[in-house]
Amino acid sequence: MQAKLETSIILNQHHIKNRLVMAPMCMYQSDDTGSVKPFHEAHYYMHALGGIGLVMVEATAIDPNGRISLNDLGIWSNNHIKGLSVLATRIKEAGSTSCIQINHAGRKAVGKNIFGPSKIQLEGKDQQPKEMTLDDIHDTIKSFQDAAVRADKAGFDMIEIHAAHGYLISQFMSPLSNLRNDLYGKKHQLLNDVIQAVKQVWPIEKAISVRISGTEYHPDGFDIDDVIEILKACNLDRVDIIHVSSGGNVRPNVTSFEEGYQLPLARKIKHQLNIKTIGGGLLNDYIIGEQALTNDDCDMVFYGRLLLRDPFYFLRHIDSFEFPIPYKRGKLTPPKEKL
Repeated sequence: MQAKLETSIILNQHHIKNRLVMAPMCMYQSDDTGSVKPFHEAHYYMHALGGIGLVMVEATAIDPNGRISLNDLGIWSNNHIKGLSVLATRIKEAGSTSCIQINHAGRKAVGKNIFGPSKIQLEGKDQQPKEMTLDDIHDTIKSFQDAAVRADKAGFDMIEIHAAHGYLISQFMSPLSNLRNDLYGKKHQLLNDVIQAVKQVWPIEKAISVRISGTEYHPDGFDIDDVIEILKACNLDRVDIIHVSSGGNVRPNVTSFEEGYQLPLARKIKHQLNIKTIGGGLLNDYIIGEQALTNDDCDMVFYGRLLLRDPFYFLRHIDSFEFPIPYKRGKLTPPKEKL
């Protein structure tokens, strides 16, 4: 019997060879230009060689003033297209589907000119953000759209809009950081407008993902039911999958998380909205991911830290996955318990 993790999935018109996702994890290995470095080329190529169906490139800044750090990858300039195209090409050459996550950090950005939905200072940060004007918001939406054009030119199969972890779009979704009284005081509005702007320029055959935080772990912040209402208020006709994470906007009121802690959030979104989801959260082996798919918690499973520890983990544990030919002589006898 074929294991769930190794089955293929179709998002829009794109065939993905299995249900495994390499989560977009910031590497902070660029410089103030935001350009792709040899590290990125090796990093993403190696993980694609590891058999992952969908390899997501880390949060890539749509604006130099919207970076999480000064070492973020950038997609705010046409000068970035050439380097990013190398990443997309290498991921696909190694047999995976390529995705890039586009982001603006909002009040979590570095620099002197940070802004957010309201003048609410981030805990632990010295600088109070400027409240965005409508022109600022419209310019930022256009920057997301321009980033999508560049991602397409770079050859990515899929794009992910980062609306999680307390970055700009997530800040607009939260009552803890958005106190506006205008149109953008509506918690879904910026997310919806960015989705519509991206879909205008993103090729119809290519997939779109949205990453969201399913809860803020704060009594006054949003929870999963609020997020579902926000997503219901958005036009999701071109969104193929929701990538479900959690937290990031404020310090959580919990101190520890168990393996797979975000899977119930992905399950609730999947079944209440009838939309595909990517789920996970501190998964340390393939067994929990397989169970999540068997239980219909989600449609794809993301792994992060596990893949940083061992890019070839799934080649060793899923017997049907083939080692790259140059490495086959290094393959150990498979463990007794395998998919």
